[in-house]
Amino acid sequence: MATELEELLGFLSSPSPQLRKAAVDIVRGLTGSEDGLLSLSHYSEIVLPSLSRLLGEKKDISEPAIEALINLSQQSELSEKMIAIGMIRTAMEMLYKQDSAITRLLVMLLVNLTQLDAGIVSMLQIGDEKMQGLYVMKLVRSFCTSSSETSGSILVNVSKMEAGRKVLLDPKRGLLKQIIRQFDSATPLRKKGISGTIRNCCFEADSELQNLLLISEFLWPALLLPVAGKKVYSEQDISKMPLELGSALSIEREPVNDPEIRVQTLEAIYLISLQEAGRRALWSVNGPRILQVGYEDEEDPNVMEAYEQIGSLSSSKLIVKAIVSTIIPPAKAFDDHFNWSMENKRNVPGKANNMVVEGCIRRIFNQTIKVLEQCESCAALIEKMSHLENKDRGAQHHICGIFDCYS
Repeated sequence: MATELEELLGFLSSPSPQLRKAAVDIVRGLTGSEDGLLSLSHYSEIVLPSLSRLLGEKKDISEPAIEALINLSQQSELSEKMIAIGMIRTAMEMLYKQDSAITRLLVMLLVNLTQLDAGIVSMLQIGDEKMQGLYVMKLVRSFCTSSSETSGSILVNVSKMEAGRKVLLDPKRGLLKQIIRQFDSATPLRKKGISGTIRNCCFEADSELQNLLLISEFLWPALLLPVAGKKVYSEQDISKMPLELGSALSIEREPVNDPEIRVQTLEAIYLISLQEAGRRALWSVNGPRILQVGYEDEEDPNVMEAYEQIGSLSSSKLIVKAIVSTIIPPAKAFDDHFNWSMENKRNVPGKANNMVVEGCIRRIFNQTIKVLEQCESCAALIEKMSHLENKDRGAQHHICGIFDCYS
């Protein structure tokens, strides 16, 4: 004998619109409580397909149906079942119908479903070579031509998977470029979706850096302007920047108040900076100066930590090689000069000590005529600096000043 709930769910497929309307309203109400969700989960084989079929009806029926599905999709087990019965395909087909009255709610359902790997695979249409990436292309086009706030969250979810990042970074499709160009949106949620998608795509910087740098004209403003601080930059600073950055930083501007967006853009810069070509690209737009100014204005501890993560690269062999590869001689020559200075330092009284050490450093730099292919010299320089006595701070400052000139 059928239970009351089974009878209710049977009315979702009734030929009477009035009965379908009454049933779907009750089901929507049940999904608003934990007990109701639990009861419906026992009949998922009935309720999920039935609600899915109602999405094509008029708004008074399709709206409570999609709202019920959104509530049900908050449980991962039910989300997996929705994906298995083709809910993403159904939602995407409905999403682009001109007369669809539930577009915003369909996007919310897709956000929930693409939080699972299976949902991302379905959205990417993996396994269908002819169709793969088509849904993502439609999402990007919709995102760029509408004021939708939540569809950016789907792009963030899709870009969490390598296959999704590959689709977005494909230069033939040009999808990431289209997304980045929307970054000047005044809507925080929309801007957060863009910054999160960029950050995720930068996880492919080791293999896709060239494709990222192909859109530098749009990439660097999107990454650097949110973390550039509040000040108006000097003409000297701006002269070292491309027009798209310099023009924005030469005037007063609205700050990006959401710290999560600032963290995401800094993490993207960090991922790019792990690559030598990425660091060169950052310096070519005067990125280190922008980060320095932004850090001085920053107050949020999480954002400051993200700045410092980029700064930590300056003490690693990776970035040190790029900074000083053209100004430090081979390690043996450096050691010879430094040891000579330390020996003679003992014989020079008082303030002249600093002059001897500084003179040694200057001679080393002046002798450099080639790009250094090894970075041992830099490691040696840092180690020697750490052993300088307190009264040799002038020598340390001189060395740091040289680093600043070339960073």
